[in-house]
Amino acid sequence: MKVAVLDINGKDTGRKAELSKEVFAIEPNDHAVYLDVKQYLANQRQGTHKSKERAEITGSTRKIKKQKGTGTARAGSIKSGVFKGGGRMFGPRPRNYNFKLNKNLKRLARKSALSIKAGEKAITVLEDFNFDAPKTKNFTAVLKALDLENKKSLFVLGGSNNNVYLSSRNLNGSEVITNSELSTYKILNANQIVLVEGAIEGIESNLSK
Repeated sequence: MKVAVLDINGKDTGRKAELSKEVFAIEPNDHAVYLDVKQYLANQRQGTHKSKERAEITGSTRKIKKQKGTGTARAGSIKSGVFKGGGRMFGPRPRNYNFKLNKNLKRLARKSALSIKAGEKAITVLEDFNFDAPKTKNFTAVLKALDLENKKSLFVLGGSNNNVYLSSRNLNGSEVITNSELSTYKILNANQIVLVEGAIEGIESNLSK
């Protein structure tokens, strides 16, 4: 499939970029996408949640009333979770939420996500560009030219570009990454994917293995 290549002013350069059908036009696998997004979000969790259980509560261990004859339920400790100030029953404990997915499934998920965006006409190809110095207003001008000021956008570069990255860092609605940092979650979380020409070959190479 061919997509028009734009410049940073939003003008058509007259050239077309060829996007591989094996990466940008497959039948999306929804379950692979679900698993990859689930893993990405799970990996963001610190898992440091903790509440005190009855063994960790400071308090008397004296039996608080006699076993029988009170007309109420038996109770052996003021630290029980049924009393105010007692321990939490079945509370959260520190744990690791990470889980493993194989590489082929993750590649399938990313290709599915890119195919979904391509089907929605949400992929723009931009010619390679750079800034003389990191300035947010330069990147804002690019967003304005591409009509992305009020949209979540994901710029994918062919390699590390410090000036472009630093220029975008203060903008909440835009993110700049390299092709090796591309993930299913980031693709689907953006309203518009902007592929810099130099990134296309790297993306197709990574996902065609």
